[in-house]
Amino acid sequence: LSVQPIYSTRAHVFQIDPNTKKNWMPTSKHAVTVSYFYDSTRNVYRIISLDGSKAIINSTITPNMTFTKTSHKFGQWADSRANTVYGLGFSSEHHLAKFAEKFAEYKEAARMAKEKSLEKMELASSPSQESPADIHSPLTPPVTADLCRINGTGDDVTLSDVSPNSMLQSDLSPTTPTLAHSPATNKHWEAELAALKSNNAKLTAALLESTANVKQWKQQLAAYQDEAERLHKRVSELESQSSQTNVIKSQKTELNQTIEELECTLKAKEEEMVRLKEEVENAKQLQTQKDELTKKLEDTDMRNKELEEQLADLEQRLESSQVDQESLRKNLKTLLEILDGKIFELTELRDNLAKLIEDS
Repeated sequence: LSVQPIYSTRAHVFQIDPNTKKNWMPTSKHAVTVSYFYDSTRNVYRIISLDGSKAIINSTITPNMTFTKTSHKFGQWADSRANTVYGLGFSSEHHLAKFAEKFAEYKEAARMAKEKSLEKMELASSPSQESPADIHSPLTPPVTADLCRINGTGDDVTLSDVSPNSMLQSDLSPTTPTLAHSPATNKHWEAELAALKSNNAKLTAALLESTANVKQWKQQLAAYQDEAERLHKRVSELESQSSQTNVIKSQKTELNQTIEELECTLKAKEEEMVRLKEEVENAKQLQTQKDELTKKLEDTDMRNKELEEQLADLEQRLESSQVDQESLRKNLKTLLEILDGKIFELTELRDNLAKLIEDS
């Protein structure tokens, strides 16, 4: 092939809805490999992505293209030749920045290649000058890869299956706390429970996929065993033929090598099955931890309800005590007023008695 990969990454791929020209339509169920390629035959740069055997992106980079970041994890560019707009959702801001940097770099390289191509055409059309040598891009692609293996390379990325609208909303809108008025301990347990639920969902999906792979591998192992038995029988038949000793020895060596390769493959599959069983056990342990945390959360909720009831009872008792204190304060004030009147009367009586003593 004349197409060579230059840079690869992984992302969710979208295309603009051709009817509304506003909404995004996902073209891949999961994150796929998106690669920059250099076509040495046409001297152009392309962005190509395959979902299985289907090409979901085949865009030639031109000098008038622009890659736009619409959020810190999502970017897009318009392709007039394909009459569409492509969108990419990345797992991190770093991957988006790297892809945008490469886009600008190869866009500039495409511009320079176009200018050199025009210069080459002008020199070729001039009778007084010789045609220049073939123009190569200033970027030399380091690796040659077959297109059908594109999706096996690139950075490892784990993304949930999300729509671009939800992705953009999560990037642009702040998270609203739903338990702002709950106790701190309740928040802590609910956060841990939510994280465990998320991990449990991912492990369940991985477990289902692993189970399907185990079934497929078992079928392959059975086929390998049948092939090994057939090869053993073939070796026995060849050994029984004494007229072609040299040919038999050669074929026997080849068959023995094939049997060894199949045995190695069988051993690798068995090791993979052991690893998958360990993952299943880990998933069960996480489920047990989830159940324990759920029970603790329920106990915490019950304790919170008891504390709320005690608080309400204390508030009622405090209110009743305040009413009693107010009543006592009023009674003491009334008694003080009466006592002031009695003291005033006693003072007048003393003055009168003193006056009578002086008069006598």
